[in-house]
Amino acid sequence: MKKIRFMDVSFRDGFQSCYGARVKTADFIPALEAAVKAGTDNFEIGGGARFQSLYFYCQEDAFDMMDTARGIVGPDINLQTLSRGANVVGLVSQSRDIIDLHARMFKKHGITTIRNFDALMDVRNIAYSGQCIHNAGLKHQVVIALMGLPPGLKETYCHTPQFYLDKLREILDAGIPFDSVAFKDASGATTPVVVYESIKGARKMLPEGTVIEFHTHDTAGMGVACNYAAIEGGADIIDLAMAPVSGGTAEVDILTMWHRLRGTDYTLDIDHEKYIEVEGLFMNQMEKYYMPPEAKEVNPLIPFSPMPGGALTANTQMMRDTNTLHLFPEVIRNMREVVAKGGFGSSVTPVSQFYFQQAFANTVQGPWKKITESYGKMVLGYFGRTPAEPDPEVVRLASEQLGLQPTTEDVHDINDRNPELGIACNRQLLEKAGLPVTEENIFISATCGA
Repeated sequence: MKKIRFMDVSFRDGFQSCYGARVKTADFIPALEAAVKAGTDNFEIGGGARFQSLYFYCQEDAFDMMDTARGIVGPDINLQTLSRGANVVGLVSQSRDIIDLHARMFKKHGITTIRNFDALMDVRNIAYSGQCIHNAGLKHQVVIALMGLPPGLKETYCHTPQFYLDKLREILDAGIPFDSVAFKDASGATTPVVVYESIKGARKMLPEGTVIEFHTHDTAGMGVACNYAAIEGGADIIDLAMAPVSGGTAEVDILTMWHRLRGTDYTLDIDHEKYIEVEGLFMNQMEKYYMPPEAKEVNPLIPFSPMPGGALTANTQMMRDTNTLHLFPEVIRNMREVVAKGGFGSSVTPVSQFYFQQAFANTVQGPWKKITESYGKMVLGYFGRTPAEPDPEVVRLASEQLGLQPTTEDVHDINDRNPELGIACNRQLLEKAGLPVTEENIFISATCGA
């Protein structure tokens, strides 16, 4: 019987998917400590939206949170964070010196592994950041970013198993150092057969012994099926979560997946009674947090317009704040066209936000009347190459409205020339504000802004 390992993503992606990442450290530490005692040795603990959100909404320092988590779990447990390639942990792509600083600071503050992805699957965007992660002495988990294509489109190559395996070949040919490979589906819209064929093909391509991890959400109701397809395809680790941040927009529950594997050739090999106790404790700790109803729902529209679980609740909360939540179904429907005309980048942060913002603009202002800045820059090439060529008319509109010409230049070169990015600029901002000029503060300034 093959033992399948899991990473508990409750304390990063679970929080991001269910609470917009807005959870204070003291409220989850008891559950983290209990999960360690129950036997979990692999956690996603930060990165993604959990970096900015601690400063924006929780009045906390993300570096302090990481230090606290490491102190709780001890020296031997894997603590992993999520990084968006050239964007690291912000929504804006960075210059090379900040990307390097990211790896060094996360190593300093107790992180073991960084999962590193690029939503556009432009290998240039993960090559430099991956090298920095490796140089800092961290484990680099390189990512193939998955997305289920909405049905009815004419695209036959992007987001197929062959497309993903070709991207993996690019990574191998580029000589990017990595310790493991993750297949990451932020929207949960990839079909089980594509998951199976992609991981099965990757297993044949990768050196013997390479660890493959699979990540999906249950937003479309396919999480259990896709996890099992990944296991049968050859995945070693799957990402799971604990109640109350499991199911719906988040990941499949640890206990649910343990139950699915009963009587098969695979096992999670856990003491389920202990995890029942931990989940009970965790639910009690989280009772005071508002859980949007859509966070726990399976949404049948998601396969038609892939909206990631980690972004869905952040967007619906924003729409609640602006009294536009009634428009949500129409915005989601409009995402299909936005994805297709934008070049089929994976619907994962920050590209998922670009899609949502443009779909929202198309809903409120009329189709393609206004090109949003981020979506426009994406189709013009300022965040890297999209998997397919964007729609020429959308490119023309973006160029006219933003006053920018299309480019194929490496995003790192563009950002290195930008005087408003980088260590020197952020050091000056700190000095002007009379704040301590530490490497941590430089990084916070760069990724969180004013």
